[in-house]
Amino acid sequence: MTDYTRPLLLGYARRDLYLSAQHVTALKRELGRFAQLEGFAMGSVYLEDPETTPAVFQALVESVRRYEITTVVLPEWRHLALVGDPEAVKRQFERVTGARFVLHDPAP
Repeated sequence: MTDYTRPLLLGYARRDLYLSAQHVTALKRELGRFAQLEGFAMGSVYLEDPETTPAVFQALVESVRRYEITTVVLPEWRHLALVGDPEAVKRQFERVTGARFVLHDPAP
């Protein structure tokens, strides 16, 4: 259940960097815990496939604009590499949407 009293956090990741559906499910759980710890409500995690790039990224941008999302979490910067140079994608995304990317940093 989404907690509407907290700002919504979206996630973005490359599906091809995970070995199985179980790994993707584990990622979503980790991002949900990250959201809770950081004071967000976890929304959708957008999973990009190499065959359909950049369709999912474009859907993410549209959702960020539509729902006035301020933050999107990534597992690592390399997850942006399907769309382009990660640093350039980050700058363009943040300039166009006003939202920011943050990295999920799983504590050991």
